[in-house]
Parts: sequence; structure tokens; C-alpha cells
Amino acid sequence: MIRTPPGWGADVITQAYRSMTLTSDVESWQTSDTPAIRRIRDEDLRWALQRGWEDFKASRSDVVFLCVLYPLVGLLLARLAFGYEMLPLIFPLASGFALLGPLAAVGLNEMSRRRELGLSAGWADAFKVFRSPSLHAMALLGLALVMIFVFWLLAAQFIYNITLGPKPPVSVDAFVHDVLHTRAGVAMAFLGCGVGFVFAAVALAISAVSFPMLLDRKVSFETAVMTSVNVVRHNPVTMAKWGIIITGGLIAGSVPLLLGLMIVMPVLGHATWHLYRRVVLR
Repeated sequence: MIRTPPGWGADVITQAYRSMTLTSDVESWQTSDTPAIRRIRDEDLRWALQRGWEDFKASRSDVVFLCVLYPLVGLLLARLAFGYEMLPLIFPLASGFALLGPLAAVGLNEMSRRRELGLSAGWADAFKVFRSPSLHAMALLGLALVMIFVFWLLAAQFIYNITLGPKPPVSVDAFVHDVLHTRAGVAMAFLGCGVGFVFAAVALAISAVSFPMLLDRKVSFETAVMTSVNVVRHNPVTMAKWGIIITGGLIAGSVPLLLGLMIVMPVLGHATWHLYRRVVLR
């Protein structure tokens, strides 16, 4: 049966949520279809970030060139939002980049993989992901993240409509004032953050190590997603800290007109590969 993209995306989100909430023996970290997973701690996150920084320094000019498109797309989306009176969606658009981060970083994962193997790891090599045997599965996972991003924007628009909307704000100053100094604005902020957290948790669960695993092994879409979900489920505190590091890094990188993302994105993208190698056993 042919499914519509929204219906298919909803199924992916639902299945990921159910997988995260299933109860199981905490020592049973491997099923017949997924690899074994080890417990990681804060020092493993620091190790992954350090290795990510080393990868960045090893090919800094190449990586910056590769990632310059990311802030440019962000600026374009922000300009469109202002131009079409979509000011309330500026923050959801910016924060939603965290949902698409794993997809944007897949080329960086490939560079780290190749550098680990002692192969060339320039910007041209990043595009060799298109030769991966798991390209179809990566495309499906990317589509799932895009659908989550779209659903987040729709949810953010709905939250604005029932609080400060449905009319658009008359100016930036008026919008900021309403958010900070009115009951409806505070309600919008708290409700938006709560709903956004749910979307972020689902995105993290299904993509924490999925893309690196698809690059590293010939596995199915379902196996990669379930392995990622198992990593989050068996390391909830550490992976929550990883999510905070990603979010904090993207926010910090977005402050100077998104230009900081040209450093933050490569480091996080490389670090994701090393975190995968740390937590998923061969």
C-alpha cells in the first residue's frame, strides 16, 4: 500500500516512541537484529568531542568549505520568514536545525570514517556517501527527519495561533514584548518548548548513531534506527547530555548570523562518528 509522506512520517515517529517506552531487561542490550551496545559516560562524550576537534583541525579548510552551505540556507530561511510575515516561526526554524543536524553531518561522518581507516578525507571524499550501499536507507532516515522538522513547524504555528495569534505580529518589538510580558506569550513559550522537547527527543532517538552505522555497516533502515533507539534507551542520562551539548553548540554557533555553525557543525558531525564507534560494539 502506498503511504503519503505525512502518514509515513507519523508512523516512524510513533514506532520510535513505542520503542523508547518499551520495558526490557537493562542487561539485554542486543537483539538478534541489532549489535551490542555499551554503557557510556561523560568522559566518552569528552573523548568524542576531542576526536571531533582533531578531525576538524586535520582538514579545517575542507570542512569549513563543505559546511558553508548550512548557515547560508539558514539565513535564506530566516529572510523568507521575515518577508512572508512568518516572524513567529523564526525561532522554530532556527531550533529545528538541530532536528536536521544528523542529516547535514552525514558527509562529515564519512570524512571521519575515512580518516580513521587512513584514507583520504578531503571535502570531495565527503560526497562519496552517495556511493554507499546504504544510500537508500540513509535517504529514508533523512526523509523521516525532514518530516519531523515539518511537523514541528506545523505544531509551532498551531501553538502561536492558539496563544498570540492567529494574526501576525505588527513588528519585531511588539512580538518580543508580547512573548515576554503577556500571559499568552509566556504560555506560548512554555508550551512551545515542551512540544519542541518531544520532537527533539524523538529525532535524537532515531538518529543518534543511525547515519554513522549505515556508513559503517551494510544494515537495514530498521536495524540502524533500532540500534540508535537502544543507545538512547540504555544511556538515557548521557545521551540527554549529548543532546544538550548539540543544542547548546548550535545555539552558540547561530548567534553571529549563523556563521559559528561553520565550526560547530563540523566538530559535532565528526564527534558523532566517534561517539558511534564508542557506544556500538563490533
